[in-house]
Amino acid sequence: YGQKIKILMEIYKDLSNPASKEFEKLLNTQFTKIKNLEEGKVITGTVNKVTDNFVFLEVPGLKSEPILDINELKSMGMLDKAKLGEKISVLLERLEDKKGEILVSASKAQKIQGWDKLVEAYEKNEPIMGKITARVKGGCIVEHIDTGSLMFLPGSQISDKPLKDISHLMNEPQKFALIKLDKIRGNACVSRREIISSFKKEDKIKIVEKFKVGDVIKGAEVKGYSSFGCFFNVNGELDVLVHLQEISYSRVNHPDEVFNIGEKHDLLVISVDKEKLQVGCSVKQLSPDPFEHISNYELKKTYKVKVVKLMDFGAFCELEPGLTTLLHSSELSWTKKNISAKKMFKIGDEIDCVITEIDKEKRRVAISHRLTTKNPFEVLETKHPINSELEGEIVSKNEYSIFLKIDGLDIDAFLHCNDLTYLTNGEEELAKHKVGDRLKVKVLEIKTAEQKIRVGLRQTQPDPFDWFKNKKVKEAITVKIVSSDNKGLVVRPEGCEMDFIIKKSQIAINAADARPARFTGGERIDCAIAELDFDKRKATLSIKLLEEMQNKDAISKFSSPLSGKNLPFSSLSDKLEKKTKEDK
Repeated sequence: YGQKIKILMEIYKDLSNPASKEFEKLLNTQFTKIKNLEEGKVITGTVNKVTDNFVFLEVPGLKSEPILDINELKSMGMLDKAKLGEKISVLLERLEDKKGEILVSASKAQKIQGWDKLVEAYEKNEPIMGKITARVKGGCIVEHIDTGSLMFLPGSQISDKPLKDISHLMNEPQKFALIKLDKIRGNACVSRREIISSFKKEDKIKIVEKFKVGDVIKGAEVKGYSSFGCFFNVNGELDVLVHLQEISYSRVNHPDEVFNIGEKHDLLVISVDKEKLQVGCSVKQLSPDPFEHISNYELKKTYKVKVVKLMDFGAFCELEPGLTTLLHSSELSWTKKNISAKKMFKIGDEIDCVITEIDKEKRRVAISHRLTTKNPFEVLETKHPINSELEGEIVSKNEYSIFLKIDGLDIDAFLHCNDLTYLTNGEEELAKHKVGDRLKVKVLEIKTAEQKIRVGLRQTQPDPFDWFKNKKVKEAITVKIVSSDNKGLVVRPEGCEMDFIIKKSQIAINAADARPARFTGGERIDCAIAELDFDKRKATLSIKLLEEMQNKDAISKFSSPLSGKNLPFSSLSDKLEKKTKEDK
């Protein structure tokens, strides 16, 4: 359009008659209208036709009539605008889409115009009217009453105090403060809390002005915790903070170590900030510093302490009122590593503890309950040294071991399945024992520092491997064949309770004779001891070695090996040959 208009203006620029001037004026007007019709701008159209489904608009400068879906106007509550001659604002999205049609949107135009109003209110710091329409994760959705724009209300900005139920606030027109506006993303964040707080600010100023440094507040109630302190409510009208460092003269990691919600305590006012409307208080300054009495206590000495608070990691105890120390769970018992103080004690109990550390600079006192009793592992080492025998009851087991509670001591000993028996597979033997069974075992190892003890059951029984004590390597023994397979022979020496394997390669010198299938079981045969290791309890047996030893002996005596020579008729061929020569 612009190019065509420029061409026409070029044609008529030299014409000075009235008609040409009138035509030039019309062309300039049309060019201005077209120039203002840009995609992404909000324009105004006049309704010139209405059907059951569509509304046709007339916009000067466009080559065709933009069309609106009547359902769009209905959803916006603008169905009354679907009349001839009515003006409707729309967003010009496309001057020409794939079908060659003009694409416009009334809802998007409304949103843009609504956003402009929000920007104006935000810049002027003015509240807006809205209503909470829905709950979402982290807060609520608020609809701007004037424009229908949607905004986000964080959960922390709903009220100045926690609300379990907000049903009474839903769909109710009320004021909101715009606290954040993202022009690039088109997001708005509002607050109801700021509106409420602004009304309460004047009242809060009057309340804060009542307090001065040095005042004592009686019976303030513990309201909540934070990582930096504890909040108290004063007479239901003001929340004050006691900082972590002002809770106790002893070290406190978190307020819940000292206070419980709902408790009442006296507070000393130590600061008043009239600008921030904050009052700071202290609990510890209401009493003298008990750490000044620490010189009355000695290291490694036993004292009675009072349990004042139980935690997952231990118990807080008082040496005297105000002088609190932590009894850590690791110092409760010698043998139980994951024991809970909540199961051992209750608040108010008086227990014996030994002071293990006094650090005046860090104002820290460490105590131990287990040191008031003897270390059971030291008692064990004295009463039951290594190689001594003791009795106990099976308290637990797993896939490879047994844990045995030793009689008279609160100690669980470790018994590995390999130390159950000499004869059978350890894991098979383990399956025969159950929780509650009693066993007599031998102490194999004691590690007092690591609080570990290892015991054995088979060590209390005669070792069948001792059968080899009077034997030596290359000595011939008689064995009984128990079974055979492709790998070799399972044999048991006569007089011994243990079974051993003769490998297939050790059955005979001649490979053709080294067949395990030649034996069916039950046969008595001789073999030699090829290897003997008492530390590893290992013995290797070999028939082949015995044959080699016998052949060597035969050669030294008869100059020929015995292999096959001692069989019946072994010299028959030599005698026949001699007889034949004599007959000739």
